[in-house]
Amino acid sequence: MSNSAAVEAPSMEVNPELCKGCQLCVGVCPKSVIAISEMLNSASYHPAFYTGEDCTGCGLCFYACPEPGAIRVVKP
Repeated sequence: MSNSAAVEAPSMEVNPELCKGCQLCVGVCPKSVIAISEMLNSASYHPAFYTGEDCTGCGLCFYACPEPGAIRVVKP
């Protein structure tokens, strides 16, 4: 019997209020796990969002994003 904690997978988070929907993150993601929302944020942009699986934590989305603080890569 093992008491090991479950290993979490890497992921990314988008702050929808800071995202301007430029789609640069969508274009650079090697796993195609970022999409553009149909909903509008308070500035009337369609923000990006993480589709929920297969992120490798590579950080390409973070480096491609021109908006400081809009994307955060989470590595367990």
